[in-house]
Amino acid sequence: MDFNMKKLASDAGIFFTRAVQFTEEKFGQAEKTELDAHFENLLARADSTKNWTEKILRQTEVLLQPNPSARVEEFLYEKLDRKVPSRVTNGELLAQYMAEAASELGPTTPYGKTLIKVAEAEKRLGAAERDFIHTASINFLTPLRNFLEGDWKTISKERRVLQNRRLDLDASKARLKKAKAAEAKATLWNDEVDKAEQELRVAQTEFDRQAEVTRLLLEGISSTHVNHLRCLHEFVESQTTYYAQCYRHMLDLQKQLGSSQGAIFPGTFIGTTEPASPPLSSTSPTTTAATMPVMPSVAGLAPPGEAALCLEEVAPPASGTRKARVLYDYEAADSSELALLADELITVYSLPGMDPDWLIGERGNKKGKVPVTYLELLS
Repeated sequence: MDFNMKKLASDAGIFFTRAVQFTEEKFGQAEKTELDAHFENLLARADSTKNWTEKILRQTEVLLQPNPSARVEEFLYEKLDRKVPSRVTNGELLAQYMAEAASELGPTTPYGKTLIKVAEAEKRLGAAERDFIHTASINFLTPLRNFLEGDWKTISKERRVLQNRRLDLDASKARLKKAKAAEAKATLWNDEVDKAEQELRVAQTEFDRQAEVTRLLLEGISSTHVNHLRCLHEFVESQTTYYAQCYRHMLDLQKQLGSSQGAIFPGTFIGTTEPASPPLSSTSPTTTAATMPVMPSVAGLAPPGEAALCLEEVAPPASGTRKARVLYDYEAADSSELALLADELITVYSLPGMDPDWLIGERGNKKGKVPVTYLELLS
C-alpha cells in the first residue's frame, strides 16, 4: 500500500514538473531542446502522410458508398467485429423495379421487352459495382486503415514518450542550472549539484534512446509510401476493370436497343445517342479484352434474302446526312467498309434496311460502311 502511494506521488510529481516546464516554454521563460532539421523533416513528412491518408481514405469511402447512413452502419458493424450484411446495389434495385414493371405492364409489349433488356443490363452493372467495391475495399481501403490504426498509433505513442523525455531533459537542465547558481552563492552543498548532474545524464540518455526509436519509426514512413503506392496501382486496376465491364455491358445494351428501335420506329436515324467512350487501356489481358468494342460478325447492307447494295450506286439521301468525328482508328474488314482514322471528320447517313449498328460513311470520293460505335455524331 505504501509502495503504491509512493508511486502515485512520484508520478504526480513528474507530471507536475513536465507541466511546469511546458508552460514556461510556452511563455518563453525556459529553454527548450530543439530537434535537428532532419528529425523535424521526418516529423513533418509523417504528419502529412497521416493527414492525406485520412482524407484519401474518407473520400474513397464516399466514392464507394455515397450513402452516409450506410457508411455509418458499416462503421458500427466493423467496430463490433460483425459481418456487414449484404446490401443490394442501386443498379440491382433498379433492375428489380424494371423487371417487375415489365411483368405488370406486359413483357411481350415493346415497352415491356425493352424494360427487361435494360433490367438485365442494370443487373450486370450492379454486380460489377459490387465486385469493384469489394476489391477496392480489400486492396486499398484496408491497407490505409491498417496504417492509421496500427503504424500511426505506434508512431504517435512514441512521439508522446519522446516529448515527455524532452521535457524531463529540459527540466533537469533547469534544475542543474539553479543548483549551480545556488552553489555559487554557497547556499547548497556540492552533493546537490552532483545529484542534478546525475539526473541530467540519465535524462539525456533516455531522451537519446527514445529519439532513436522514434526516428526509426519515422523513417519507416518511406516503406509506408511504397506499400500505399502498390495499393494505389491495384485500386486503379480494379477501377479500370469495373469501368471496362460497364462499357461492355452498355455497348451490348445499346446494340440491342438500336436493333429494336429500328424495328419499332422505321426510318429513324440510327446512332443519335451519345457516342460510347473509347476503350480504356490496361496492361491486364482480361481488361483489354473487356474494353474492346464488340463488333457484329455480319453487317450486311440489305435485309436477309435480298441482294447487297452496290456502294457505287448508293447516293446520299436529300436529308439526314450528318457530320461525324472518328473516335479511334478502324481497319476495314473488306472492300465494303471504310477505314477510319481517329479525329478525322466524315459524312454519314443511314439507308432503309441497313444494320442499325452501321452507317454509310463518305470521305472525299471514298465511301463504305462504318461502325456507329467508332463515331461521335455531330449536330
